[in-house]
Amino acid sequence: MAPVQWQPNRSPERNAEPAPSLWTAIGRGLLGRCPACGKSHLFNGFLKVVKACQSCAAPLGLARADDAPPYFTILITAHIVVPLMMLVDRVNEPSTTMMAAIFLPLTAALAIGLLRPVKGGTVAVMVALNMLKPDPGEA
Repeated sequence: MAPVQWQPNRSPERNAEPAPSLWTAIGRGLLGRCPACGKSHLFNGFLKVVKACQSCAAPLGLARADDAPPYFTILITAHIVVPLMMLVDRVNEPSTTMMAAIFLPLTAALAIGLLRPVKGGTVAVMVALNMLKPDPGEA
């Protein structure tokens, strides 16, 4: 008797909530709104995602963004700051102290300013692509 090979279930389970287009969801997430309806807040605090949308009851808390938003924030910040540093150094040749006085606060401000919109966009992508999973600690 030949062994039976496992075949994954390739039919995606769809949410009961209406799913917006990917770009609509990302735009809403970047603005800190619910990616599904765009009417309610996405965050409860600076970076804590609400468990469910107050308007449409979309389970936003099941979108586990984890380390992706800090990674994307660092990537974006570095692609802005490093070319600027190289340009300023090439044109003016300022001292190391002057470079640090300019670019350390700029880097911190960009990273803190971009973290929340990037997390909103990441959660929005996860909601739009149905990448929601329950927290294993809550089972």
